[in-house]
Formats: sequence, structure tokens, C-alpha cells
Amino acid sequence: MTESAGLRDSRVPHLPPDKPWGFSTKSVHAGETHTKPEFSITDPIFSTATYTFENSEAILEYLKNRTSREEYGRYGNPSEKVVERKLAELEGGETAVLFASGMAAVAGYLLSKLKAGDEVVLIDECYHRTREFCREYLGRLGVTTRQVPAGNYEALEAAITPRTRLLISESPTNPHLSVVDLERFVAIAKKHGVETMIDSTIATPYNVRPLEYGVDVVLHSCTKYLGGHNDLLAGVLVGSVEKLEPCRKIRGVMGLVASPYTVYLLERGLKTLQLRMERHNQNGLALAQFLESHPRVEKVYYPGLPSHRDHVIAKRTMRGFGGLVTFLVRGADWRETARVVDRVRIPRIGPSFGGVESLIEQPMLMSYHDFTPEQRAAVGIPDNMIRVACGIEDTEDLIADFKQALEG
Repeated sequence: MTESAGLRDSRVPHLPPDKPWGFSTKSVHAGETHTKPEFSITDPIFSTATYTFENSEAILEYLKNRTSREEYGRYGNPSEKVVERKLAELEGGETAVLFASGMAAVAGYLLSKLKAGDEVVLIDECYHRTREFCREYLGRLGVTTRQVPAGNYEALEAAITPRTRLLISESPTNPHLSVVDLERFVAIAKKHGVETMIDSTIATPYNVRPLEYGVDVVLHSCTKYLGGHNDLLAGVLVGSVEKLEPCRKIRGVMGLVASPYTVYLLERGLKTLQLRMERHNQNGLALAQFLESHPRVEKVYYPGLPSHRDHVIAKRTMRGFGGLVTFLVRGADWRETARVVDRVRIPRIGPSFGGVESLIEQPMLMSYHDFTPEQRAAVGIPDNMIRVACGIEDTEDLIADFKQALEG
């Protein structure tokens, strides 16, 4: 979809259709009709499970695809379609399919693509629940999962076999914030005729748009930055109509739909995405720079720092580097690390990121508590690791808070 085509679809008359909109203008207006039901400025919430037909002829017209409308809540909602158009425009894709959560989107996509005997190659720093779903649940269906180290493109290519159907990676990854060289990733996939999916939740379409590099499908957990207020669960896939229509069908079969109120909250959150991301980017970089200079910090993982392994790739491909910062407390065991977490005053302790409130966690306790020490070591989760999700608070306040927590 071209930018101008997307704008014409939006039907906002005061801007010429051949003038591309900026990101924030798209966030506010893209995908919406200029005049809404009952002349409301916001899209209404359609709290209905079913949609009625005036007569039998109306059913026939619908079945012949001559009318655009809804039939049953499991297959779609008018507000959902608005948000899908907006997300597709922001990401630069033809279409988007909204799900009840990011993991519902992952599961729906993989189940629509893979069958017994197929293989999928994962970067080993992908979200651990994605890895778990592939390894344990798809494994039961006869799908083989191969994991390769992040940043090792030779290993990535070597893992591809004639049965490989899909390459998957997060970028940046969580919590190490490794950044994929999207051009190289796509080139390897195209060479072998394999499709690609990038989980771009941490980056958001404001900081990078993987479809522009040739990635086939982009995934977001809308729960994070896109919703932005820690008050909803949703996920989305963005790509071509051809690749995503099977996902839309399986979503309807399995009932993996977002609720009408969730859709409303997501649309509201998207309108301020650029404004929030600018502050997330600012806070993330400033906190990372402060932590790297502090004597109690052993190492900082943040792609905006020159010390990060993938800084050159990140600088070339990303507008900003996000609000997620991971660091190691020098010489600390898990209890001493926990005391640093407990001493901060602004961030709340919690397992998510991307909201206006800052969050903090010790991955060993929050996300990898059921791993043995050996298993944690194998995936790069030491006991002295802390992950911070910077919100949109004042930068100086966040830095002062971490200063007192580290020195207290």
C-alpha cells in the first residue's frame, strides 16, 4: 500500500491525497472515516456479539460479498477494522489482523502456516513463550524447531533445510536487546525460498518498519507500546493480504479476537504513539548512558550505546532505540540485585514494558524462575541482571532514582 493510497482510504478532505502524512498524523487519523456514526469524533464501541439482517435477501447479498458488514463477533467488529487499517498504515503493510494478545497472534500465524513435517528456525533470543510454543506445542504436531544464536547469520543459513518454512526473530530482542540485520536476514530467507516474521514489539513502527526491508510479516504485542498504558491485552500481524488471510480465518475459528473495549483502548493509545515513543527513546538512552558510567554497573545492554554489539546495525536501521534497558549489577548475587530493584521508587516491579509508567524486574525471578541455574546460564540470564522499562516520567527523576538505588 502506498502512503497516498492509505490517505485516500482515510477520507480526510482537508489534505490533498498526494501529500504523504507524517507519522503522528497517521496515528491520529489513518484508517478512520472522517464522519463517524452519530457524528462522534471517536469511533464507537460496538458491544455486540451478533449482527442482525433486515431480511433474507440481505443475507444473500452478504454471502455473495456484495455488502461490507459484520455477521458475528468472533469474525470481526467495525471498530476492529478501523484499528487494523490504522496499524497497517503505520507499519506500511497491506493489511493487519488483530488478535486477543501477542501470543494469540503468534499461535494463530504459526498454526496457519505450518503442518507436520515442516521446520521453523528461531533466533534463540526470541520471546521465551514463543520458543516454548514452537518447541513444545508445535512439536506435538510434528513441526521441528531449530534455534540459532542471535547475530550468527552463518548458523542461521546452515539451519535451513528443504523443509524449513519460516525464519523468526525478535528485533530488538528481550532482554538482551540484540538487533537483527534485517537486510541480511531477508536475503538469507529469499535465497532459500523461506518466509520471515519479525517480532517488532520493542521497536514499534515508529522506530523501525521491517516490511520496508522485505520482511513478510511483522508481529506486535499491542499490550506494550502500541496500547501504551498498561491497560489492555492485544496482538497484531501486519503484512500482505495473501499471507494474512489464512490467519484471519483461523482467528475466527479459534475465537482469538480482541474485545470491543480493548479495541477502543488500543485506538486511543495509538493516537499518542509518536509523542510517547519520543519520550521513551529519550529516557531509555539517558538512563543507559547513566548506568554505563556508574561504578556499580558491570554491563549495559542498550542498542543506542556504542558499546552494544549491534549498535552499528541499530544506528543504521532505527529512528530511536526504545525505552527498554537491561544491566548487570557488578559483583552482586541475586539477593543484592533484588535489593537494588526494591530500592527504586519510581518504577513499579512488573513483567511488562511499553506503558507510560516505568517498570522494573529481575529476569531471574520474574520470567525465568522455573529455569535451573544451568538453563538460565544457557540463555544468558545471570542472577545479577535487571531489566528496566522506562516510561514517560521526567528523565532527571528516573536517573536520580537509579542513582540513589545503586548507592543506597
